[in-house]
Formats: sequence, structure tokens, C-alpha cells
Amino acid sequence: MPCYSIEGVVPVIDPSAYVHPTAVLIGDVIIGENCYVGPNACLRGDFGRIVLKAGANVQDTCVMHGFPDHDTVVEENGHIGHGAVLHSCIVRRGALVGMNAVVMDEAEVGEQSIVAACAFVPAGMRIPPRTLVAGIPAKVKRELSEAEIAWKTQGTQTYQDLTLRCIATMQLVEPLLFVEPDRPQVRSPHVKSLTATKRT
Repeated sequence: MPCYSIEGVVPVIDPSAYVHPTAVLIGDVIIGENCYVGPNACLRGDFGRIVLKAGANVQDTCVMHGFPDHDTVVEENGHIGHGAVLHSCIVRRGALVGMNAVVMDEAEVGEQSIVAACAFVPAGMRIPPRTLVAGIPAKVKRELSEAEIAWKTQGTQTYQDLTLRCIATMQLVEPLLFVEPDRPQVRSPHVKSLTATKRT
């Protein structure tokens, strides 16, 4: 993967983590155990420190960056959806930031809370634990149900499992020219969308 030092500061990746080869890590970046960093994610520790704690995932095309003297942190089991941007903020343990959401400077996403897809969390906002926030700017909508928190936890566990699957089996290959007979499928995780979960 493209991994760069700056001013002698080198990124750190725990051996149990998986960082996709197209992700870019620069400078003061610390990736903890069992983390997943997806394709084309950019973690720039060229001003402030970037930290992923154990079991966190940062998915495709996410950006993490921050101001000098401010850490940008995703705590244990934090879950950052595709295309999200985190800047000088903290995502507390077990929280989810949805796809294409933006979390700004000195904001704090509370434990086990959910930031809805495409939400804009303004600078300095403190999101209470176990709540749903949505909108531009983001506003607290309600407390999360136990079922919603369980759904989020299951999704995070799916990415922790994906870390193991990627370490064990992902390889750079040439594509096939034709679909082979009896084509296998990837091992399908047992996780559903939140809307599908609510229908059952």
C-alpha cells in the first residue's frame, strides 16, 4: 500500500489489521489490532495524529485528517461507512458514522450512537450516547432501540470477519474472460440492512 513517512514519523499497522493496498497512510497514523481499512481510504497524519483503535473499520474512499495538536480518533469497534469524512473529531466506542457523512472539528460521536448517511455533524457538536442523528446540520432525532444497536454491532462484527477473510485470501489477480461453469460465490455474511431487519 502507499505508506509514507513525513518528518521521520512512520505509520504503524498492527499485524492483525488489514489495510487495502490502495489505501494511503501518511505520517502519524496508528492502526490497531483487528482493524479494517478499505480501498482508496486516505488517512493523513501530516498535521494531527490519526488513530484507529481495536476492531474499528474505515471503509472505501473515507478521509481522515485533522488540525495540528488534535487527534482524529475512531475508538474500539467504531464503524465508518463508505465515503465518510472525519476531521479532528472523536468517534467513541461502538458508534457508526454512515455513508458520505461528515464529522467536523472537535465534534464527538457518543458511544453506540449512529450518524445517518449524508449527515453533516458541525464543529464542536457533542452527540449523546445511543442516539440517532441525521440532517444538514445534524440534529438528534431520538434514542436508539436495543435492536438497532444490536444491528450495528452485528455489522461491525461482519467487518472484523472481513479483516480475517482479506488477510487469509485476498490476492491481486487478472480477471477471467468468461464466467466459468459452477462459478463459486464469496462467503456471504449473515447480516441484513436495517430496513430488512425491521421487516422481520
